[in-house]
Amino acid sequence: MATAAAAARALLLLIAVAGALLRPAAAEIKQESFKEDSRASILFEKFGFSRRGFVSIAITGARTSSKLAKAEPDQFGFFLLSDEALFEAIYEQPPPTDLNPNPEPNPGCVLSSPYVKPLFSFADLDGNGNYKKTFPVTQPDEYSLFFANCAPETAVTMEVRTDMYNTNLDGSKDYLSVGQAPVPAIYAFFTVCYLVFLAVWLYVTLYRNRLSAHRIHHLMSGLLAARMLYCISAAEDQHYIRIAGTPHGWDVMFYLFQLVKGVILFAVIALIGTGWSFLKPFLQDKEKKVLMVVIPLQVAANIAAAVVGETGPFLQGWVTWNQIFLLVDVACCCAVLFPVVWSMRSLRESSKTDGKAARTLAKLTLFRQFYVVVIGYLYFTRIIVYALKTITNYKYRWVSVAAEEVATVAFYLFMFYMFRPAERNQYFALDEDEEEAAELALREEEFEL
Repeated sequence: MATAAAAARALLLLIAVAGALLRPAAAEIKQESFKEDSRASILFEKFGFSRRGFVSIAITGARTSSKLAKAEPDQFGFFLLSDEALFEAIYEQPPPTDLNPNPEPNPGCVLSSPYVKPLFSFADLDGNGNYKKTFPVTQPDEYSLFFANCAPETAVTMEVRTDMYNTNLDGSKDYLSVGQAPVPAIYAFFTVCYLVFLAVWLYVTLYRNRLSAHRIHHLMSGLLAARMLYCISAAEDQHYIRIAGTPHGWDVMFYLFQLVKGVILFAVIALIGTGWSFLKPFLQDKEKKVLMVVIPLQVAANIAAAVVGETGPFLQGWVTWNQIFLLVDVACCCAVLFPVVWSMRSLRESSKTDGKAARTLAKLTLFRQFYVVVIGYLYFTRIIVYALKTITNYKYRWVSVAAEEVATVAFYLFMFYMFRPAERNQYFALDEDEEEAAELALREEEFEL
């Protein structure tokens, strides 16, 4: 009995880890097939319910196969679990002793835990292994939908369709989690912001300072266009999921433009770091190698992100795809910093021989600022935003989306302003009188990382 209780505690801990990895998102209508699946628990979705929430589950062709004795049907079932109840179950579950044996009939099964909200078990299925029912959720909270298999050495085959939604006052369904409801409007707002941003940038590069514009500036125009299209597709994707439960094809556009804007962003950061087109017309071999590494890594990261986003934690290997995405994304973030470091070192060395101390000091200042801001942006969007998704109350999960978009706009404004096309850039066109002061500054201040 002690072993069974310990197994239950371990299972709850695994559920906690899976729940932490799962980002709360739109509860699209999901239909998945499982064949000879022997996992002890399967996490389907995580969703924030209002007082008028519902969970609809339909199962067809459910059957079990065991290497041991035939398992009881009440050892298989679906349940809801809130995060608060999950951690209470982990930390407050008393260990069984001989003096105080566990009175539960099946102490090793999470379905018998007082902390979960059981929906139904296989004992409720009809003779063909089918079942369909909609369950009301009257207690507002964020719940995770799980399937539990408490029979050892037993595999399950079934087809499952899940709908999780809230209802509005007019009776219509809202398939977005409570904390995700403002997300379509947020993306729509930033679509307008990027449209204005792009119009101003095109005016600067194609008309006002056309003669000073370089190829990198036109690539930056492409970045703004890709980011705008990404926001449009994200807004439409979330809108259609909200009203219909399916993205109506906008998910394809979403992942496409997510890939495009990611590749262009990292390419722009790397090329600006090398000084390509506005400081020098060519790339060195090591700089080309960075691009040859970053671009395929971004493609791999976005493929992993698409798999994670479109399948869900019920996919075997879903955690592995999550780890691939995180690892590749971190590798990209590190790789794009190398060109900036190389440029700073090259400028530092050239300042000793070219006799242009003031101009070199200005370039070093610019690249150091760019290096610090890039690190800050990558840290914020990878660490702080993830922390906001994890620790923010489920009713305010939209805050992480807004924070990421605000940080991105701020980073773009800095980068585009600092590297804007200009006939007499404040960093690169300095008076000769400043040379002596700049030489002294270069000797006294080390531009080391």
